Amino acid sequence: MEKKKIFTSAPLPFMGQKRKFLKQFKPALEKYSPTATYVDLFGGSGLLSHTVKSIYPEARVIYNDFDNYRLRLENVYQTNKLLTDLRSILADYPKDKRIVGDIRDIVLNRLQKEEKSGYLDYITVSSSLLFSMKYAFSMEQFRKETLYNCVRQSNYDTKGYLEDIEVVSICYKELFLKYKDLDNVVFLVDPPYLSTETSSYKGYWKLKDYLDVLQVLDRTKYFYFTSNKSSIIELCEWIETKTPMSNPFNGAYTETMTATVNYNASYTDIMIYKI
Repeated sequence: MEKKKIFTSAPLPFMGQKRKFLKQFKPALEKYSPTATYVDLFGGSGLLSHTVKSIYPEARVIYNDFDNYRLRLENVYQTNKLLTDLRSILADYPKDKRIVGDIRDIVLNRLQKEEKSGYLDYITVSSSLLFSMKYAFSMEQFRKETLYNCVRQSNYDTKGYLEDIEVVSICYKELFLKYKDLDNVVFLVDPPYLSTETSSYKGYWKLKDYLDVLQVLDRTKYFYFTSNKSSIIELCEWIETKTPMSNPFNGAYTETMTATVNYNASYTDIMIYKI
């Protein structure tokens, strides 16, 4: 019997995936039921859902793929073929150097051909042609960007990543209402961070949106992810002391991790969970 691969990071690039938090997430998860229903309200790359299913095979896991990550996974063969061609085009070009002149035109024409064929995974290709953490979401953007030869040298492997996981794509509020009154349910709550780059997420999030999310933490079992840049924890403490409302984080456990943006900038990632 073939051993199922356990991914420690999302198989395709995704901004905000929780790969660096898995060291804290896994032991915390052991405090929950192995047969619970885990609802990943903001599924993102699906890494939290995959990790839960890997640790608790008998659990029911619902992954809300609101960013259509599944479509990128389904087209990985086409993406790998494109990257193979780019490696050939840039075979004699210096690694990590700016792509200029005729070679740049050849690269862009190859991307244009891929787009016309019906599908181009802009985010994955961005990680191979743009400076670190930059993303283009159209051919027009690619033509305006400075390209670099940082093409991945091996193909992406996504086999089995979402195996036995239920995938939906609906508003998190609708998904929450569907499961909030059921027994033995744990919510995974990882919304786009307030005051953090969110260009690769679908839609635009305002302060009201972040505050609305806190309602899913009321009298539920959950994992909630935020950062010190959002000041959400301090806001909830203020609300508790100044209004009749309660603090949704009372009685919860907190884990932190330093996230580095570049050589002179960092912030604190925060995981709060209630059993």
